[in-house]
Amino acid sequence: MKKLLVSVSALSFLTAALLLYSFFPQSKTDDNSVRIESGLISGEQLSSGVIAYKGIPFAAPPVGALRWKPPQAVASWKGVRPCVEFGPSPMQSKPVPFMVYTREFLIPEKPISEDCLYLNIWTNAKKGEKRPVFVWIYGGGFVSGGAAVPIYDGEAMARKEIIFISVNYRVGVFGFLSHPALTRESPEKSSGNYGILDQVAGLKWIKKNIEAFGGDPENITIAGQSAGSMIANCLVASPLGKNLFQHVISESGSMLAYPAAGLHDAEEQGIRLASSVHAGNLEELRNMPAEAIMKFPARYMPVVDGWVLPAPVQEIFASGKQNPVPAIVGWNADEGYESGVKNKDDYLKEIREKYGSRSSEFLTYFPGNTDEEASASQFRYSRDMTFALSGYQWAKLQSVQGKSPIYVYYFSRKLPATAEFVKYGAFHTGEVAYVMDNLKFLHRPWEKDDQPLADLMSGYWARFMTEGTPNGGGLPAWPSFDTAKYQVMNFDKKSSVMELPDRAELEFLLTLKQ
Repeated sequence: MKKLLVSVSALSFLTAALLLYSFFPQSKTDDNSVRIESGLISGEQLSSGVIAYKGIPFAAPPVGALRWKPPQAVASWKGVRPCVEFGPSPMQSKPVPFMVYTREFLIPEKPISEDCLYLNIWTNAKKGEKRPVFVWIYGGGFVSGGAAVPIYDGEAMARKEIIFISVNYRVGVFGFLSHPALTRESPEKSSGNYGILDQVAGLKWIKKNIEAFGGDPENITIAGQSAGSMIANCLVASPLGKNLFQHVISESGSMLAYPAAGLHDAEEQGIRLASSVHAGNLEELRNMPAEAIMKFPARYMPVVDGWVLPAPVQEIFASGKQNPVPAIVGWNADEGYESGVKNKDDYLKEIREKYGSRSSEFLTYFPGNTDEEASASQFRYSRDMTFALSGYQWAKLQSVQGKSPIYVYYFSRKLPATAEFVKYGAFHTGEVAYVMDNLKFLHRPWEKDDQPLADLMSGYWARFMTEGTPNGGGLPAWPSFDTAKYQVMNFDKKSSVMELPDRAELEFLLTLKQ
């Protein structure tokens, strides 16, 4: 009887232990677990052999008292933290398809939260290797976007022996609000640019931890598209970006064509916001529901705050004070916008009123003899002023200064489409699925030339991340940009080196800005 009691007691103890084991994460590692500075994490083994680590926290949740603060250290944890799902996308409006932008270009509907500072890693490297690191910065006009967008999947790039990382950053009012009270409480006497500081924190995390994933902390390429490209440009300009990366890729946008707001003007917008939501102080603003603050209509962008950006990006580049890194920059043939298109009479009237004695010269580049021609000119002018001109200025400045090479591309492949999508051609963001070798995520009637184009573009990108030049590895030669030949790589069904299209009109637009 005594032996039976002992056995029952032992069995009860074992059962309790097993229950505890099942409820709490354990410190025991498995095949894909990795130790980072905050603790152990595990990822998802994909059929390709790539391991995806999703939703890794790189900073504390920027909520409550940390709303509108630079990223703070993440709390450590015990046991193994499963990192197999994306963290929440940054706080923004519900994603709704529009124009050509179907679900593949948008964040998931849920979760969306201020608690958004997570990054994702795809790798098939073995521990001890030192592979190149690719850090992707998403677009979204500074008010939307996130790392969980389907076309940003990193598996294909990881299979090219690149470690692919995507990093969330705060957007909209939570990422770029300035206010005098925020400036006063800041040790740097700065406010705004929290979204850029999130990327700085992400890069610092990567420098500290990437060796555990088989990555090289001294071979990091930052890359972005649209607003993400503009943030990448800010990181090149910012003293905070020094030594955090070795190469940059800028797809469709930089701050060189945009007059960023000064801190005072940005603070004035913050004052108007606080007044509109009846907040008397910072504490009240920080305690308000996110949805209430988001209702204030405003334009959010990087700010010349004296810390992240000590001067306008144009001035930093013009004086050669940017971080000298090799670059790829480029834009797409058809990435203008059609909103507010005028008929030929209204278009001609506006141009004559706006440009006076130079209107005739303007109309030689952007004519408006018919409604159709006026519409096409407005579309191309939108493309140039929003995307092409900023990349062209970057290319000219960097090539003339001669500190680091720069390579320019022109993406003219009109993506295969049906119905109303045909008209968008080589649209804004259209190149992303090619450079990431992710055509499978877009529901398009692909043709025989598309996968070879994706192979070529992703091959150039991978080569650039590895060596700081897209050349080598059997790829066709891509000359660096210079102001003698103005050569660029044109990506289309048949890709080739050519003289930059529309150079004359871009030069003309530069004279208008002077």
